[in-house]
Amino acid sequence: MEAPSEAPSEAPGEAPLTVDRGGVRWILAFTGEAALARYAVARGQGERGWRYWAVWGAALLDAAVPTVAASGMPCGVLVNAADGERGLVLPPVVGVVPEDVAVDGPNSLAALSGAVEERA
Repeated sequence: MEAPSEAPSEAPGEAPLTVDRGGVRWILAFTGEAALARYAVARGQGERGWRYWAVWGAALLDAAVPTVAASGMPCGVLVNAADGERGLVLPPVVGVVPEDVAVDGPNSLAALSGAVEERA
């Protein structure tokens, strides 16, 4: 896995911790400070000071994902990334993230290229 592009957050509104993998920018989210600590230890950075702040899941999906996706990469969310099968993957698809930024949404590159092919 590529190293996360870290943006330690001093307060809500600053950039979240992300990692780019498979053409998707993933926001790393944690269900509590213990889950964040497990992630830090798994990365060999358990001694580093990590900031944790609580955000509603809906705010993460409805506001943060589109903001990150505005960089030009699809964006999903990885919840408790260090917890293996207990973690959760929220991919950038319709029904999970806002339709406007979903890779399978009506404004996606695939949908737009399909519309072009239909006109030809």
